[in-house]
Amino acid sequence: MSPKNRPNSDLEQAHEQATFFVEPGSIVRQIWGDADVILLVFAGSAAEFALNRAVDWLFFTGKLPADPIARLFSTVRYAQEIVFAPEAKARQAIARMGAIHGGVEQKRGYQIPDWAYRDVLYMLIAYSERAYETLHRPLTNPEREELFRTFREVGAGMHVPDLPTTYADWRVDREAHLDRNLVRSDFTDKLFRRYREQLGGWRYDLLRQAQAVLVPAQVRSLLNLPPKPWLANSMGLYKVLNRLGLRSMVQRALLPTDYIDQIRSLDMHR
Repeated sequence: MSPKNRPNSDLEQAHEQATFFVEPGSIVRQIWGDADVILLVFAGSAAEFALNRAVDWLFFTGKLPADPIARLFSTVRYAQEIVFAPEAKARQAIARMGAIHGGVEQKRGYQIPDWAYRDVLYMLIAYSERAYETLHRPLTNPEREELFRTFREVGAGMHVPDLPTTYADWRVDREAHLDRNLVRSDFTDKLFRRYREQLGGWRYDLLRQAQAVLVPAQVRSLLNLPPKPWLANSMGLYKVLNRLGLRSMVQRALLPTDYIDQIRSLDMHR
């Protein structure tokens, strides 16, 4: 029997029969399987969450202020576990996230506000879309709905209440959250000092350039980000270098070398 006609192994058959939380070929997998897109997602999120009125919760655990880059990778691992895992394992990961947050709430003695959970979900949706569009192409309307539904399901699995039911409703609530839940505080400045300490001067300036490209007007204004970032005009050059196979060289130049292997491990679809 030729290899072409040989029956699949039990493992291959099980994989084919598995139900996934996010189906293969989904735009969500394309976004969360691309290291460069993921880094932009977290560049935008790092800016916005530093302004969140509930950012004091991160200082209670101390993990983000102590090592923001390590926190980035641990968060991405959770997200990729959900996006690329079979349905049952993905839901276990979501339940585990809920339990971790519940444990923090118990130690502190009161609950993280429901709106703060929604803010984080909304950031992941918004910056997933914005980052992919910055590096690749605009999403179609069905792709936007799919992205929204995926993260809504994550929120529902964590029992976050009052989630919008459509992408259009989410856009409205997202604007309301931006207007209501952002403030510059001492926590904001402490986080940005840590970003600078970990990245060094010129990489920190590059982070702020990327954030200026990605974030909405409310965030840009509160953080005094560059109003006309030069990086916006450099995205075309990045795409050319990527097509020429020079992506790894660009990553090595722009990112701390200690984290290169971890960054490349984020490329699930390459």
